[in-house]
Amino acid sequence: MPIVRPQFVNGEIYHIVTRGVEKRLIFEDKSDYYRGIFSLFEFNDDKHVIMRDRRRSRLYHKQLGQEQFSAIRNLIVEILAFCLMPNHIHLLLRQLKDNGISKFMSKFGAGYATYFNKKHSRTGHLFQGRFRAIRIQNNDQLKNAFVYVHTNPTGIIEPGWKEQGVKNPEEIIRFLENYKWSSYLDYIGKKNFPSVTNREFLTRVMGGTDNCKNFVNSWIRYKGKIKTLGNVVLE
Repeated sequence: MPIVRPQFVNGEIYHIVTRGVEKRLIFEDKSDYYRGIFSLFEFNDDKHVIMRDRRRSRLYHKQLGQEQFSAIRNLIVEILAFCLMPNHIHLLLRQLKDNGISKFMSKFGAGYATYFNKKHSRTGHLFQGRFRAIRIQNNDQLKNAFVYVHTNPTGIIEPGWKEQGVKNPEEIIRFLENYKWSSYLDYIGKKNFPSVTNREFLTRVMGGTDNCKNFVNSWIRYKGKIKTLGNVVLE
C-alpha cells in the first residue's frame, strides 16, 4: 500500500520516521552515528552543502581559538527532537520554509547514504522508499511524540517491550539517560549535541526540564497501563 503523507505546512510540527531498506542497519558503528548527527545539522540548510568547505571553516575558526563553531545556515526545518536507532530514525520537525521537510529529508538521505555506501563498500539505496510522517495536531499529541521518540531505544535491550511491557524499568531509565544518539540528554540537562536541536519551545510545552524526564520515566514505569501514544506511532 502506498504511503500517504500529510501536506507539509509551514509552522506545523511532524513526527517523521525513515528506515533502512529491508530494515537493514544504517548505523553499524560509533562513527556512523556521529556522521548521522553531523548530517542532521549540516543538511538543515537551503543552500547546497559542500562538506569539505564546512570542515575547512571549522578548522579555521578552531585555529582562531574559538571553542565552538556553527556554520552560518539558512534553516529549512526546526529540529525539535531526534533519535537514531540501528536501522531507523525518528525526528520531530517543524517546517520553516515551503517544501522544507521534503527537501531536508532528501538532502539528509542522499548525503548520509553516499557516506555510508562509500565507507562500507556497498551500492544501491540505503533507505526504504518514502519516509513516513504524522502531523502533530495539539500539545497533548506533541508530549506523546516526545515520549515515544525518546523511549524508542528501549527496544535495544528489551525487544518486544511495546507489546509486553518493560521488565526492568529502572535499568531502562538509566539506559535512556545515557543513550548518546538522541536529543533526550540535552532535554534533561546533559550537554550532548545541543547545536542540532531547538529545545526552547518543546521544553516549555513539556513543563520544564524536570517534566521532560518525569514524562519519560512515568511511561517506562507504567507501560501497559498508559494507552495514549497510538496517535504518534509510525511503526
